[in-house]
Amino acid sequence: MPTTRLDLGRIRAARPDIDPVFRDTPLYECDPLGRALGCTVSVKLETANPVRSFKGRGTELVASLLAGQGGTAAVCASAGNLGQALAWSGGRRGLDVTVVASRRAPATKLDRIRALGAELELVDGDFEAARERAGQIARQRGIRLVEDSLDLETCEGAATIGLELANGTPAFDAVLIALGGGALATGVGHALKLLAPDVEVICVQPAGAPAMTRSWHERRIVTTASTDTIADGVAGRFPIPAVLDDLLTVADDAVLVTEASIVAGMRLLLEHAGLVVEPSAALGVAAVLENRDRFAGRHVATVICGSNVDLDAYHRWIGT
Repeated sequence: MPTTRLDLGRIRAARPDIDPVFRDTPLYECDPLGRALGCTVSVKLETANPVRSFKGRGTELVASLLAGQGGTAAVCASAGNLGQALAWSGGRRGLDVTVVASRRAPATKLDRIRALGAELELVDGDFEAARERAGQIARQRGIRLVEDSLDLETCEGAATIGLELANGTPAFDAVLIALGGGALATGVGHALKLLAPDVEVICVQPAGAPAMTRSWHERRIVTTASTDTIADGVAGRFPIPAVLDDLLTVADDAVLVTEASIVAGMRLLLEHAGLVVEPSAALGVAAVLENRDRFAGRHVATVICGSNVDLDAYHRWIGT
C-alpha cells in the first residue's frame, strides 16, 4: 500500500465534484502509432475538454471546495494550462481568478487565460518568478493561493485519470506520464499502485528541465539554475519536497528525453494519431523512441496531457 499524501477514498469521492466534461476522456489503442513505435500503444486523451489539458480535473476540486467554504477569489502561478483551468472552473462558480505567468509563456495560452475572464499579471523571468509573485498577491489580498502539485486537490483531481486507466481493458504493462511539478505523476501513480500494482509507472521529463527527475534518482531535492526546453508546461526548477516524497513512493522510474525526441514524438502523434499536441504531451512517445528495446512487445499507455500549443512554433518544430 503506497503511503503518500493522497487518499484513494477522497479520489473516488472527488469524481462527482468534477464536471463530467473532464472525466472519462477517450482511451484507445492507436494501432498506427504502435506500429511506428514497435509496441502496443494506448493514448489517454486529456485534451478533449474546454481547457485542452488535464488541469481542469484539479481546478474543479479547488473551485468547488473554495466556493463551498464561502471563498470569493483565488490566485495561481501558471505556465499556461493551470491558469486556463482555474479561470474556467472559478468563473463557473463566481470566483475572481488571478493568474500570474511569465512574459515568455506561449501567447496562445496567455490569450486563452484572458478570454476565460481571469485577471492576468505577467512577470519577467520564468515560472519560479511567477510562483513567487502569486504568493505575494495571495498574502496582500488575503485570498486562496492555488499551488499546483503542492495542493492535494490538484494531485487528487489528476488521480481520477488513474482510476480510469486502472479500469482500462486490456491491462497495460506500463504507463508513461509527463513529469513537471508532479501532480499528474503522483496522482496517477498513486491510483495505479493501489488498483493495478503490476503496471510500471514511468515518469518522463525533458533533459533541459531535469530537476524533479534528478531529485527522484538522488532521493533528495535537486534544483537547477535554469531550464532549456520547448516543453514549457514541465519546466520547473525547484521541486516541492512533499511532492518528491510522494513521487518516490509511486514511481518505478523517471527518465529524461532530448528535445529532438520530443519533436519527433509530436510529429508521430500528428502523423499516426491525428493529434496536435504541446511538447509536454509528447514526452511519453519520446521515451519509447529513446529506448525501443525496453518497450518492444509491451502494451504501454501514455497520457496526452495538453494541446495548448502556439501553432507558429508547432509548425517550425515539426516542419509543416
